[in-house]
Amino acid sequence: MAVVAKKSSMIFFSDPADHYCHRVRIVLAEKGVAVDVQNVNPENLPRELSDLNPYNNVPTLVDRELVLYEPNVMMEYLDERFPHPPLLPVYPVSRAQSRLMMHRIQKDWCALVDTILDPRTKETPAARARKELRESLMAVEPIFAEMPFFMSEEFTLVDCCVAPILWRLPALGVELPKQGKSILDYAERLFERESFQESLSEIEKEMRE
Repeated sequence: MAVVAKKSSMIFFSDPADHYCHRVRIVLAEKGVAVDVQNVNPENLPRELSDLNPYNNVPTLVDRELVLYEPNVMMEYLDERFPHPPLLPVYPVSRAQSRLMMHRIQKDWCALVDTILDPRTKETPAARARKELRESLMAVEPIFAEMPFFMSEEFTLVDCCVAPILWRLPALGVELPKQGKSILDYAERLFERESFQESLSEIEKEMRE
């Protein structure tokens, strides 16, 4: 990720292959935040992380005395701390709807991605999760056609949650049928954004090579 020239007081501990870390990196890039991204191996975490985060995991965001270790909390904090460009709607009802959609993505799609990626998952459950993820995406395919972004005219935190999943579909072994053109078009709009390209780790770039 491109780092602003001025010295950063913010450190982001990130697994370069993890989709939860990726969503936060997209927000950091979208906001142009000066941040020191520390890529870590989840199997060999730095000792200092256990002192910062009681769960000793990533993503972990450190901003001076503040330590955050839940990705959606980090995303909302960054949106409030760096208000331009805004990544949540202004009106309370719309903001609540965006938060609810982020929750649904977490429960419905991210859980399936985690099942597929978990090395302990047996072949049959993984195949079932791939099928369910493909069918779940296709079930809401018309939504992707309605607006430039996910249920919005503007790029939001919801898109930051969806983009890492769509980027990983080939690596997950999930292929959308030709009827999913609206999803694929939406994905390309996200992938072409400068912030998305800046957010990609080397491992993530290789997922699409």
